[in-house]
Amino acid sequence: MRISDVIRRKQDPGIVTIGPGETVSALLALLEEHRIGAVVVTDDGTTPAGIVSERDIVRHLHSDGAALLDATVSSIMTSALQTCTPEDDLDTLARQMTEHRVRHVPVLRDGRLHSIVSIGDIVKNRIDELQDERDQLVGYIHQR
Repeated sequence: MRISDVIRRKQDPGIVTIGPGETVSALLALLEEHRIGAVVVTDDGTTPAGIVSERDIVRHLHSDGAALLDATVSSIMTSALQTCTPEDDLDTLARQMTEHRVRHVPVLRDGRLHSIVSIGDIVKNRIDELQDERDQLVGYIHQR
């Protein structure tokens, strides 16, 4: 199975982005508005500069306190991105996400932002696969 299969099955394949100069307060508003756990950071909407997640906010909140709300997204984002392409293998990405302890991975096509895949998307895809297999086996048994 490929990443493109997961993207195709997603109900909302949209990508939420934020500029590196925006405030953490603006970031929190985006996360709440879209009910998501991470946002891709980009200057131009197509080239990812980093990613910032709820986890990044919590870690910095501990050390910076309320002043964090006025800090820029670039000051807390993860710039060493784990990325993939639509053609990449899903199992390989799942291992990569586990190994690097990331929950969201930007999907790039020709070096440009194409989508984002979360660990939840991967789990949902696997559950759907297992349900399909179960349904096929039940159908096979009932034919006999």
